[in-house]
Amino acid sequence: MDVFEAVAEPTRRRLLDLLTEGNRAAGELVAAFPSLTQPAVSRHLRILRDAGLVSVRTDAQRRIYGLRPNGLAELDAWLERYRLYWADHLDGLERHLADAHGASESKHYAGDPVRCCS
Repeated sequence: MDVFEAVAEPTRRRLLDLLTEGNRAAGELVAAFPSLTQPAVSRHLRILRDAGLVSVRTDAQRRIYGLRPNGLAELDAWLERYRLYWADHLDGLERHLADAHGASESKHYAGDPVRCCS
């Protein structure tokens, strides 16, 4: 399964979100999903591991999961194409809001230099 398929599933995205806070034992991750069985959470973790998004290490009897930052590189590279698009649209929105705010402020405070300039 590729990275995109792995993160398409909401439970796996929630697992990744939990791991942004730090490494966690498998038992902690299972406990975070009371509506899922342990085998179900284990399958999600295996998919994330196979996709290269998480790493696992053994600590005595426990399995400790953590994010693999370079595992997100493929997603980041894909999103890079859209960042310019977002930035351009957000800049346009910012200009629109500034123009709208300036117009409403000048209408609202016209003739009152104290309120206009304070």
